Amino acid sequence: DMNRTFPDNVKFRKTADPCLQHTLYNVLVAYGHHNKAVGYCQGMNFIAGYLILITKNEEESFWLLDALIGRILPDYYSPAMLGLKTDQEVLGELVKMKVPAVAELMERHGVMWTLVVSRWFICLFIDILPVETVLRIWDCLFYEGSKIIFRVALTLIKQHQAFILEATNFPDICDKFKEITKGTFVTECHSFMQKIFTDPGSLSMATINRLRETCREKLLSQG
Repeated sequence: DMNRTFPDNVKFRKTADPCLQHTLYNVLVAYGHHNKAVGYCQGMNFIAGYLILITKNEEESFWLLDALIGRILPDYYSPAMLGLKTDQEVLGELVKMKVPAVAELMERHGVMWTLVVSRWFICLFIDILPVETVLRIWDCLFYEGSKIIFRVALTLIKQHQAFILEATNFPDICDKFKEITKGTFVTECHSFMQKIFTDPGSLSMATINRLRETCREKLLSQG
């Protein structure tokens, strides 16, 4: 995974001096020792790599990674990824409440949410949305917690509802979800961040936690 982490970024190339691959390795190994229950899981390399690019500091990146994995996104990067799977199902339930026509389309064509949004959640929108927008999202994520991920996802879906509903089959739906993360709507980060706090409407942690409990139980019963 080291060589696949931001291969187009000059600071992560082996010829760079200093090469941030070494810093990334140190952070991930240290975290593996610090949290043996998680160790290392795919996706963590992008999160840690992004933190290193932002902070330019090995220790700060480590503690921010610990805050994300241990407190803000529990069980996202555990071996079973139960937290991640749960939150993808929670998004599906929220779409039923907020954008029912899209939820009905997904159900009608048998498209599971994990197929279209897993990278949004695993990578926290890295390489999905523009860098400036991702940085603003992460600011809010550290300040307000995991509900920001749902706000961003719901805003993307709600804003492009008509476009998504043009889909007529399974592959078409998947393509639509790739397209909605591009364009001026997401590049104009200031207006985008305003939208995520208005478009989805009310979204309390109480609602999210209630849905998490229901979805987690459902996943566990399915084995």
